[in-house]
This record gives sequence, structure tokens and C-alpha cells, in this order.
Amino acid sequence: MSTPFFISWRYQRAKQKNRLVSLISWFSTLGIALGVAVLIIGLSAMNGFQRELDQRILAVVPHIDISGYQQEPIQNWQKLVQALHTNREIKGISPYVTFTTLAEAGGKLKVIQVKGIEPKLLQQVSAVGQFVLDGHWQTFSEKNQGIILGYGIAKDLNVNVGDWVSLLVSNQNQQELNKMTQPQRHRLQVAGILRLDGQLDHSYAFIPLALAQQYLDYQPTQVSGVEVAVYSPFAVNNFDFSSLADYPQVLTAHSWIERFGYMYRDISLIKTVMYLAMVLVIGIACFNIISTLIMSVKDKQGDIAILRTLGANSGFIRRIFLWYGLFSGMKGCLLGIILGIVVALNLTEIIYTIEKILHTKILSDGVYFIDFMPSELHFSDVGLVFVATLLLSLLASLYPAIRAAKLQPAKVLNNH
Repeated sequence: MSTPFFISWRYQRAKQKNRLVSLISWFSTLGIALGVAVLIIGLSAMNGFQRELDQRILAVVPHIDISGYQQEPIQNWQKLVQALHTNREIKGISPYVTFTTLAEAGGKLKVIQVKGIEPKLLQQVSAVGQFVLDGHWQTFSEKNQGIILGYGIAKDLNVNVGDWVSLLVSNQNQQELNKMTQPQRHRLQVAGILRLDGQLDHSYAFIPLALAQQYLDYQPTQVSGVEVAVYSPFAVNNFDFSSLADYPQVLTAHSWIERFGYMYRDISLIKTVMYLAMVLVIGIACFNIISTLIMSVKDKQGDIAILRTLGANSGFIRRIFLWYGLFSGMKGCLLGIILGIVVALNLTEIIYTIEKILHTKILSDGVYFIDFMPSELHFSDVGLVFVATLLLSLLASLYPAIRAAKLQPAKVLNNH
């Protein structure tokens, strides 16, 4: 290592003559540490939200939803599926019948959205089966009977697997909208509980497709729509629908981006704002280094003058104080990284403990798509924060280092 490095290292370890310099130095270190820690924790939380979006939203909801125009049932879904399968971008297709109904259990009522599905076909489109508790999806898939309820719905109705719920279903068709019809009551046994730990738990309920068709007086060839999974979900807006040009019915299509795309955009925006805000916080803390170094230069001007008389040039002096500033920034940065990593790795448990103490929910599953604080630490983020902090520390050290290099040894020694 170079001589300026060792001299600056000795300066860092030595006690300051001026206590104010030490105080400002510690505040600078603390500010940098807190800024770095908060940035790492915030970025880890955003990475966690991104992961949960991929695993709990993008893996569960259909990438494309094709339905009949003005809620008309699709008349020949097998022909539609056959036409769609000519497109190589498609990974899977699943038909469904959906309707809104009133669920009743033990005197408790709840309006829910029920979706009739073919379990084996749905597995090609969605990973929803992975979130059904205790492996009951497999039983539901094999027996093709009963109802899968979202965790929030089951909680509101106070039911569990094996209990019975009643659905009040009106099979009113489009031609009978001006007539009042008696809703039919259907009793179904709860076959499983779907738990996504979020908003979707309050809106999902599944029954077999044939049962839903029976409830609505649909023919076996009639469905409400088909769900499509593609290999490139983020390019879904460019999907080619030309294979449906000759289909004899007017259809409408909606992508997952229309419903949930804003979440990805919000996370990206928040990460950008977080970078800017935390860089400003770290920058302000780093510029306390300027005050520390200017006061250090004043305290050590006698040492600087002696070094100059011994042959040290201005570049030598400049490097001493650049290293001095870098050490100050690095000290705060390393403390912040250690604190940030420890908190980020335990963020979910920390927030859960805070919720238990305060008896409140920070993220409500009825409002947000998850009800816990996720966290995923990326060491690339840590590296980026480390480099940015060192660069800001170096930038903050430039002016005091240049000022130290310009000291005239003769004037300084005369005053001493």
C-alpha cells in the first residue's frame, strides 16, 4: 500500500485534538450508515413484492381472458380452443364458467364469485393448485366434486374442509333479464381452502365446470370464457389474435396487465424514487465529510507543512485526505450494510412481531394482494449501494483535499 494510505489510516485511528471534529465525524458516519441501511431494506422489500407478484399473481391469474361479447356465453369453446392452439405463443388454455352468487353457511352470508373449471386444464394455465392447503387440490381434481373456497371467504363463513355451504344461484339467461326468477339453492361440500395470503383469497371459489354449466343451464359446449397462458406474459399486449378471425362469434379479450399491470409499474416507480431519495440522504451525510475534513486540515496543517518540507508534493497531500474521506465513508457504509442485511433477512419476522405488539395489520389482505411484508435481498443491490456511497464520499473529499494540498508550508511553520 502507498504511504498516503498509511498516513490517512493513522489519522483515522488517532484521537482528534478538536472534539467537535470527532462529533461531526460520528454524525457523518451515523448518517451514512442509516441511509445505506434504509436503502438496502427498502430495495429488499421491493424485490420481495416483485417476487410475490410473480409467484402469487402472475402464476395464478390468466395472462389472457377471452369471453363472449357483453357477457354472452361462448357457444363452441372446443372450436375456439382448437383455433387458439395454432398459435405457438400459447402454453395452455382452460375453459371456465363464472357467476356471482350468495354463499351461506351457519346463518352467515357472503357474496362470492364462483368459477367453474376443469382442474386438469387449469393446471396448464395457473399454479393455483399449489396454494390449496394440505394437498386437497389433488383430491378435488380426481373426484371433480365439491367447492374450493378462498381462505378469506372460508374465514368469513366460518367453514373448513368437509363442511357444507349453500349457493343461491339464479340461472337467468340474457333473454329473461326483465323477469324475476326464483334462485336455486345448491349444497356443496368444501373440498379445499385456497390460501394466497392476500386480496385474491376473498374473491376465489372453484367448482367443477360441468356443475357450473348445470347451474346456469349451459350446454356442454357453452362456457363464459377461456383463460390463456402464454410463454411471454410481459409481451401479452402484442399477442396475435389472427387465428380467431374466422370464429363465428364476437369475442372480447383482456390481459393480466389491464388488471394487475399497475402493481409492476408502481414497484418500478417506487424503487426509482427510493434510489433518488436515499442517494440524497447518503449524499447529505457524505457531505458532512467536507466539514470534518476541512476542520481536520486546519488541525493538521502543521503536519502537512512538515511533510511538504520533507519533499511531499501536492499530489501526495491530496491523496492523504482523499483516503481519509474514503475511510470515513467506508466506515459508515459497512455499518449500514451490516445493519441493512440483518434487517432485510429478517424483515418479515420483524414486521410480524411489530403487528403482534401493536395488535394491528400493516398490510390488510382485503386491500393488498398479500398480507405480509416480503423481503428478498439481492447482493447486486448491496454492491451498487456500496459503490455509490464510496463515489459520493470521494466526491465530498475532493475540495478539502485540494485545499490541504495548497497550504504554504512556510506560512504555516511561521505561525507555529
